[in-house]
Amino acid sequence: MAGHSKWANRIHRKSRQDAKRGKLFSKLAREIIVSAKLGGGDPEINNRLRLAIEAARSASMPVDNIERAIKRGSGEGGEASYEEITYEGYGPGGAAMMLTCLTDNRTRTVAEVRRLFDRAGGNLGEAGSVAWMFEQKGVIVINKGDKVDGDELLLAAADAGAEDVNEEDEYYEVVTDPRDYQAVHDALNEAGYEFERAELTLVPKSSVPIPDERAKNLLNLMEQLDDHDDVQRVFSNFEVSEEAMAAVAG
Repeated sequence: MAGHSKWANRIHRKSRQDAKRGKLFSKLAREIIVSAKLGGGDPEINNRLRLAIEAARSASMPVDNIERAIKRGSGEGGEASYEEITYEGYGPGGAAMMLTCLTDNRTRTVAEVRRLFDRAGGNLGEAGSVAWMFEQKGVIVINKGDKVDGDELLLAAADAGAEDVNEEDEYYEVVTDPRDYQAVHDALNEAGYEFERAELTLVPKSSVPIPDERAKNLLNLMEQLDDHDDVQRVFSNFEVSEEAMAAVAG
């Protein structure tokens, strides 16, 4: 079975490789702008901004773009009018879903997101309807590669304060408490590990198996939401068969 974590890694890799790089940069810039607007333009004291800059650098976003976004969020480069909104609901098969959006038009965004859910056979819910099914964690994804020894990584992660290390087909996933994320991140970075993905994110407390006949609609909805300009992140608690995942992933 495959779940949201595997899907998130696929989307992350796809966004970095394909022609949607411009769209990815736009989303990263929005996050930097809002982070700077809310907490100031100094990443040393604004943790959210520091993480946003780190994500932008990981995606090879040009330094000039990052600096312009910081200035805009700080009020130096034009007014930052984006509003942060979270939507909750259920996708096909009953998978819980949470979306974080940054938009300059709330009415437009909710109408478009609702339409995507309706077409897929899902529905948006009230605030708090599924939030209780998720918890914030630090997640660091490391490709296995030839140079990564699983036992050594487990020891290094545990020594740094990680909660768990999960092994998948192509990567290791280090999970941390949010308060320990930066310490674990820095320790593994200093130890020479290269990160495929490293972030504070929402992970489901439990998963929901989705039958194959509903999985295609669910995964297509996930991809359509990821493609939407205003949608920053999509979280879900689904679990689907490897065959269903492969069919949609192509």
